[in-house]
Amino acid sequence: MKKTLVIGAGIGGLALAIRLQAAGVPVLLLEARDKPGGRAYVYEDQGFTFDAGPTVITDPSAIEELFTLAGRRTADFIDMLPVKPFYRLCWESGEVMDYDNDQQQLEEAIARFNPDDVEGYRRFHAYSREVFKEGYLKLGSVPFLSVGDMVKVSPQLIRLQAWRSVYSMVSKFIKNEHLRQAFSFHSLLVGGNPFAASSIYTLIHALEREWGVWFARGGTGAMIQGLTRLFCELGGQLELNTPVKKLETEGDHITAAITADGRRIEVAAVASNADVVQTYAKLLGHHPHGAAQAAALKKKSMSNSLFVIYFGLNNPHSQLAHHTVCFGPRYKELIEEIFHHDKLADDFSLYLHSPCVTDPSLAPPGCGSFYVLAPVPNLGTANLDWDVEGPRLRDRIFAYLEEHYMPGLREQLVTQRIFTPFDFRDQLDAHLGSAFSVEPLLTQSAWFRPHNRDSKIDNLYVVGAGTHPGAGIPGVIASAKVTASLMLEDRAR
Repeated sequence: MKKTLVIGAGIGGLALAIRLQAAGVPVLLLEARDKPGGRAYVYEDQGFTFDAGPTVITDPSAIEELFTLAGRRTADFIDMLPVKPFYRLCWESGEVMDYDNDQQQLEEAIARFNPDDVEGYRRFHAYSREVFKEGYLKLGSVPFLSVGDMVKVSPQLIRLQAWRSVYSMVSKFIKNEHLRQAFSFHSLLVGGNPFAASSIYTLIHALEREWGVWFARGGTGAMIQGLTRLFCELGGQLELNTPVKKLETEGDHITAAITADGRRIEVAAVASNADVVQTYAKLLGHHPHGAAQAAALKKKSMSNSLFVIYFGLNNPHSQLAHHTVCFGPRYKELIEEIFHHDKLADDFSLYLHSPCVTDPSLAPPGCGSFYVLAPVPNLGTANLDWDVEGPRLRDRIFAYLEEHYMPGLREQLVTQRIFTPFDFRDQLDAHLGSAFSVEPLLTQSAWFRPHNRDSKIDNLYVVGAGTHPGAGIPGVIASAKVTASLMLEDRAR
């Protein structure tokens, strides 16, 4: 019997497979790696558990919807814990801001930087909420398959000044430079340059204020386990260690998937949660449309990459917040170098993840699991030798953290590993080692982004960060909702 095939068990692929399975469509989900999760992989070493990728859950309702569709309770599969504060924002000047959902506390924190910006923040928050309602609640789950779809929303985009950058829009309301950074860095969480990403991405702030910031007990990997269990309980079929090497076609129709071990699986429909460029370049490169799409996608601007250090210490460093953003001495200049310069910057800004603050079970008693990441150029922007640069950057970051945030870090090390742009390229098959796929520019969003249903190959669909609406946990789950609606609609014809 022909299979409905989903390639890749990342968050987007799992969410899509669950939606289809819950709608009565039997799904075969193939994953190349030895565990589901994609970028949300898990490393375990010497009693430490490390989430490899996303750690910020901002729309638990999107996850709950998957369980509701399946007639299940989320709490029976995933234990969601609130994170307080949302983030601790730190500058080298010694200034610190605990950013949370309490309006009064937030306004008091803002006033310590600039009292005049309290009213500006209120207006920014109102703007962000308006963008959230239009861009996320209304359009985040709507497919953009034609120019007409884009034309319909153009009045809203114009009214919301979507052509302005995130930083530009924040600066319209807020004057203090540190506060401008505090309310514009969020686009970096989805691979967007705050000075280039559309102001539509200010909706992330309202998204956090709407539902809070959450963490799954046991880590993001525990959320993946819950989704995987749900898919399997619904009767879904999951195969690990099964890379797909080619999609066979007859005309503009996919007939079969060829796996790395030579199996030929006849298919009725295929949805790819693999890297969108590689989907066309590798799986469909033999097809004229696949080759043309790959060539077109390779001309698009890809998001930055990341350099990540996972490390376990024999000290929990309980003075830290769960999420800490460590701003370096430069902001605009550093981001310019990350996105456009053929070199590695001399300084860095960091995101430090300390999950044992919320869930001590992720490390042995008296210890702490951590990861720290620095945004870095992708391999198309700066073709660096990360086998050389990786250990150097690790040592610089460890020294910096020890000086500013984690005294005694290097003496307390129990285990460590690094993940570089080479690993994004080789382990995740990400084009140019990009961490977030196609860069979220206005001219690469909605209709301009790779479509959830291919325009030529009639049974090919795309899900995940590389399609509409984009990267981040809410984005890829929303992409699954869009793609599932199209697949079910086509199936009903």
